[in-house]
Amino acid sequence: MPVRKAVIPAAGLGTRFLPASKVVPKEMIPVVDRPGIQYAVEECARAGIDDVLFVTGWGKGSLEDHFDRARALEAHLERTGKMEELESIRGISEIARIFSVRQSEPLGLGHAVLQGKDHVGNEPFAVLLPDEIAPEPLDDEEGLLERMIEIYDERGARGVIAVTEVQPEDASAYGIAATDAMSDGVARLADFIEKPTPEEAPSNLASRGRYVLSHEIFEILEETRPGHGDEIQLTDGIKILAESGDVYVLLCGSPLLDVGKKLDYLRATVEIALRRDDLKKPFAEFLREIVGRLE
Repeated sequence: MPVRKAVIPAAGLGTRFLPASKVVPKEMIPVVDRPGIQYAVEECARAGIDDVLFVTGWGKGSLEDHFDRARALEAHLERTGKMEELESIRGISEIARIFSVRQSEPLGLGHAVLQGKDHVGNEPFAVLLPDEIAPEPLDDEEGLLERMIEIYDERGARGVIAVTEVQPEDASAYGIAATDAMSDGVARLADFIEKPTPEEAPSNLASRGRYVLSHEIFEILEETRPGHGDEIQLTDGIKILAESGDVYVLLCGSPLLDVGKKLDYLRATVEIALRRDDLKKPFAEFLREIVGRLE
């Protein structure tokens, strides 16, 4: 079956972005001029996915509101002749069909993904962590999620995981994958460990917030016991999934920008601004001026 559904876990409290995230969900904090979660939904649409399920928690209603029609605002913009702004906000509601379910307890990423079982049904699906932003590809780039779906389809896989290479000392911040020999950036998953110590890490390949998975993962997650941090880990479920069929890793060849930490958020803002035709030139000139002052 084609991959036409996605699950976006968005129930976290966003404590790393306090005080901004006290009343504004971290997924709604803007990166340039769009909330972070909009980039994830746009990425789904580019990959042909038009059915997106948010897994949310208390106080996250603004995520759904953002992708709904704002008729009073639209009427005001039309009345005042602000047609460019009107088109930009009206288009948000047309990116994809948005659904929502709540994760009542913060029991881990695996538990959050499990909340999508009834909505996804017996179909393959994508999981996108909105803390990781994949910018719109440049002309000579292929989108990361599109490539993952191709691998899933072409190889009859049970799953595909996006990975990047990290420094050994950073292994404890990620799920770390051990693989067979890699060819053209693709390899079979041999082992998958959540947040190992540098000494325990089987490689330097860290999972980076993009997964394409068979619906079989749901039955596995229902039986998965709490692991690292006493939470139900998606990493542990995928490791079991790989025992019953091929799961592949794809080494990211295009940018995947982390906005989950303050410094990485600033870096992502710069990267995305420099990819924008309307901002690239004046913003680059501003950056050169700033760097010149520092020197």
